[in-house]
Amino acid sequence: MPERIPLARPSWTNEMRQAAMDTLDSGRWVKGPQSRAFAEEFAAYCGVEFASPCNSGSGALIAALRLLGVGPGDEVIVPSLTFIATATSVSMTGATPVFAEVEGDYWCLDVEDVRQRVTPNTKAVIGVHLFGQCYTSELIELCQEKDIALIEDAAQAHGASIEVEGKVSMSGALGTVSCFSFFPSKNVAVGGEGGMITTAHSEIGARIKSIVDHGRDGSLQSQEVGTNMRMSEVFAAIGRKQLAKLDSWLEVRRTNALRLTKTLANHPTLHAPLIRPNSKHAWHQYCIQTDTAERFIDHMEKHDIAARLIYPTPCHQHPVYSGHHQHSMKFPVTERLSKQLVSIPVHHGLAEDEMIRIIEALQQYT
Repeated sequence: MPERIPLARPSWTNEMRQAAMDTLDSGRWVKGPQSRAFAEEFAAYCGVEFASPCNSGSGALIAALRLLGVGPGDEVIVPSLTFIATATSVSMTGATPVFAEVEGDYWCLDVEDVRQRVTPNTKAVIGVHLFGQCYTSELIELCQEKDIALIEDAAQAHGASIEVEGKVSMSGALGTVSCFSFFPSKNVAVGGEGGMITTAHSEIGARIKSIVDHGRDGSLQSQEVGTNMRMSEVFAAIGRKQLAKLDSWLEVRRTNALRLTKTLANHPTLHAPLIRPNSKHAWHQYCIQTDTAERFIDHMEKHDIAARLIYPTPCHQHPVYSGHHQHSMKFPVTERLSKQLVSIPVHHGLAEDEMIRIIEALQQYT
C-alpha cells in the first residue's frame, strides 16, 4: 500500500538541524542573538518596523490584546469560522468576544455584518486571514472609519498579500497589531510551538518586546503586567532558516493549488476555493466546498489521502461559550461552511507522485 499523504509535513533540513545544534552549543538558549535577528528579518519580510517572537500564535493574540489595553467591559468582534484561539484569546483578557458572520465566497469576516455589531464597547476587531486568504481591505477601512483597532490574525497567512489603496501590502502589515503562529503545520514552523507579533505603530512597537518578557524595560523593571511568552533561541534559529525558504515554498504551494483548482473545474459536486482579486493566497489549507463532505472524506481516505472538515463546529457553538449570549444565534453562512469545507493536502512537501494521486482521486469522485 502507498504511504498515506498527510495534510501537513513539517520541513526539516540539515541546515535547520545545524542551526539548532549550533545554538545549543553556544550556551545562549534564551534572549540572545537568534531571537533578535528573527524579529528583524520577519519585520523586514512583512514590511513593518517592529516585531517580537513569542511562544505561540495564541500567545501573540493575547499579547496583542494586552498591547491595545483590551480588558473587562470591552468587546472584540471575531469571526465564528476560525480556530477557537481567535475567540478564547479575547476571553483570556476578560473581554467579550462578539461573533460575526463570514463572506460566502472568500470565507473571511463579512464587513457589513461587522458594521452591524459595532457598539460603544467595541475595542477591537480580530480579522482572520482564513486558510491563507487575506481579509478584504474594506475591513481595514471600516476600522479606520470607526476608530477601532484591527488585530490581524495571520496565523495561517505567512507570505500572503493584498492590494490596499493601490499598494501591495504583506500580511503582518494589515493590522494595528498582527499575529502569526509557527505551529508545525504552518507555512513557517520553528521545530515546536512559536509565534510572532508585528506592528508598524511606533507607540506599540516600543512595548512589543516588553509585553512577552514580564512587561519589563531595559532596567529590568516591570512597567506593565506581562508574563513570560518568549521564544527559545533554538526555535528562533530554526525559524530564520525557514523564513529564508518561505518564498520558494509559497511558489510550490501556489502551483499545487492551481493544479487542484484546474482539476476541479466543472466538477459536479466539488468546488475549488476562490482567490480574492488583487491578492496572493498563502495556501496554508486548500479547502474544497462540497455538500457531500463525509462521503468525500471517506473517498479520499480510501485512497490513503488525508482529508477532514476543517472547522466542523463554529466557535460560538463550542461548549466553552454555552453561556454566551450568541451561543444559540444563527449564522447561516458560517454554519453552512462548517459542514462543507474539507481540507486536502496542498503543502510544499508534496512529491510529484503524491500530487498525481490526489488529482486522480479528485477526478474519480462523483
